Amino acid sequence: MLVTTREMLQDARKHHYGVGAFNVENLEFVMAILAAAEETKSPVIMQTTPGTIKTAGLDYFYGMVAAAAARTDVPVALHLDHGDGFERCMQAMKTGYTSVMIDGSHVPFEENIAVTAPVARVGRALGIPVEAELGKVGGKEDDGPSVEGENPYTDPDEAVEFVERTGCTSLAIGVGTAHGIYAGTPHIQQDVVKAIASKLDIPLVLHGTSGVPDEQVAEAIQNGICKVNYATELRQAYTKGYQDFVAAHPENFDPKKPAHQGMDEIVKIVKIRMQNLGSVGRA
Repeated sequence: MLVTTREMLQDARKHHYGVGAFNVENLEFVMAILAAAEETKSPVIMQTTPGTIKTAGLDYFYGMVAAAAARTDVPVALHLDHGDGFERCMQAMKTGYTSVMIDGSHVPFEENIAVTAPVARVGRALGIPVEAELGKVGGKEDDGPSVEGENPYTDPDEAVEFVERTGCTSLAIGVGTAHGIYAGTPHIQQDVVKAIASKLDIPLVLHGTSGVPDEQVAEAIQNGICKVNYATELRQAYTKGYQDFVAAHPENFDPKKPAHQGMDEIVKIVKIRMQNLGSVGRA
């Protein structure tokens, strides 16, 4: 059955490993990520963005991930990634999602608190963890252009005030990563991770991890990161496997065959990430 992210992230924080949170786009993604989690005996978070939800609906994704969780002994959580408002988060909770994120990072500090606190309050009443974001994680998830001169890093003292006033149960922080495809080699500001972790008693979350060198991610986990998000590289892996099969077998008209090759590519990359996160055997 589905579980919340509370226990898995608390255990990750206590034992200094990371739980992988992988964005799912369709049934094949769900099946492939579950296969990797079972092979490595890792706890796993499957998550969907509002954009992905628009292709099918919360109920479709809940049905797929709930079915996957019912087939396995590894802990599986279903998380709303980058929830774009109170109503979206309420819909996800009502549908059966076991964790939600409310993303107010695109508005000023006080507005972010005003956006986040009501969702956290409902989550607390229902026993559903609520992730929030403070700071600037760049890339395509942003609603508008970046502001010139804006500090992309989360301020540790602001983080303390933010958590106290909102009641969120985990916090995504700005440490130099970005969503989407990197033009150069990204760099995680490890001193920011350390400073925030030293002041907060809740799990910290790393967004925009696709393309970040494994050694940087591993160091960030030792410094306090507990949940690590992956999306772009899964899309790339699946599409590559699918297209490679189609190119090699132009006569094929069975969509399951190229899809299986795409799934194989996802399994490979997710297993590598789980090993680097240190979640192997933690299920």
